[in-house]
Amino acid sequence: MTPPSAPARAPLSGTSRPLTSLFDVALLDLDGVVNRGERAVPHAAAAIEAAGRDGMRSVYVTNNALRTPETVAERLTGFGVPATAAEVVTSAQAAAHVLAQRLPAGAAVLVAGGAGLWEAVRAEGLSPTSSADDRPAAVVQGFDPEMTYARLVEAVLAVRAGAWWVASNTDLTVPTERGLAPGNGALVAFVRAATEAEPVVTGKPELAMHAESVRRSGAREPIIVGDRLDTDIEAGFRSGTPTLLVFTGVTGPAELLAAPPQHRPTFLAADLRGLLRPQPAAVAADGASRCGSWACVLDGRTLRWRPNAGANTAGANTAGANTAGANTAGANAADADAGGDEAGGDDGLDALRAACALVWSAADAGHELTALADERPPGCEDLRLPAAR
Repeated sequence: MTPPSAPARAPLSGTSRPLTSLFDVALLDLDGVVNRGERAVPHAAAAIEAAGRDGMRSVYVTNNALRTPETVAERLTGFGVPATAAEVVTSAQAAAHVLAQRLPAGAAVLVAGGAGLWEAVRAEGLSPTSSADDRPAAVVQGFDPEMTYARLVEAVLAVRAGAWWVASNTDLTVPTERGLAPGNGALVAFVRAATEAEPVVTGKPELAMHAESVRRSGAREPIIVGDRLDTDIEAGFRSGTPTLLVFTGVTGPAELLAAPPQHRPTFLAADLRGLLRPQPAAVAADGASRCGSWACVLDGRTLRWRPNAGANTAGANTAGANTAGANTAGANAADADAGGDEAGGDDGLDALRAACALVWSAADAGHELTALADERPPGCEDLRLPAAR
């Protein structure tokens, strides 16, 4: 779905220009990227406004099918995030569009979801219902925190009677202020277990969701921005679209070393201010890697860090230095001015990028690492090696 003018980019690619100057539209995930529950992610609103001033449009793409685009936009503006309904794309819209492409106008569709899914089905000229007795041609299922057993039973009965089953997404969890809660995938599992059927899934990482986002946004050179490897980043892999992973939601630095090829992001940032920065490339070859102010080497099967002799490391923490009070990648690594060093100075993630590049290169070559050095740079303290195959 990426336009021919957008070049393919390898994981942890580099650019000396801010991302806002390379891409026309940021396809922003919501939960864990722009907001967490009923609160905005710190710095998100200001970064989105700054990106807009640089010429990058923001479109909000969510796998959560609960709310209508109007309601989503209203919530975002309440957080101080600039948004209109036309700038919101939901998995409910993607699911309804897929239904409309297959079903005749006016066909009955049993909706096991919230208001956003009901409205999206109506907007596509279909007839939503809540009862299997109406003999619906299809069942569409989306997240709804008020879902009841009785409503799930109606979906099960309809699917068992032969209705085509579509799920807006299969995210197992959703981030909330209190932690991760069950997502639509957990409710889909209920229907799957009772029917032994498999739904057609339309949300991220499926191509249907990306196509809907591009169609509605008119993006020519988009970048997908998200916090999940298995939805946002994989969506970029499947569609050939560059991705930016931010550490404000589900995924933290600790999970990155184990990422398979389809879950490896093009760029990394602590939060949305990463859109306003250059990105240093991470390069691995001959058992070593480098990125900005840090390098990694393989000492037998142990990964070790060292300052990159070819970079300006003035003021950088070294692997054996006292790092008490240092910012970590998952917290305040980007607290420096987002414009920062236009040459791409260390944003606190260079050591992580270097480690990922070397571990991924070794994994792709069939080499297994068994240990990480005890002395690690800031942002790499919690890294975990991939499980042995």
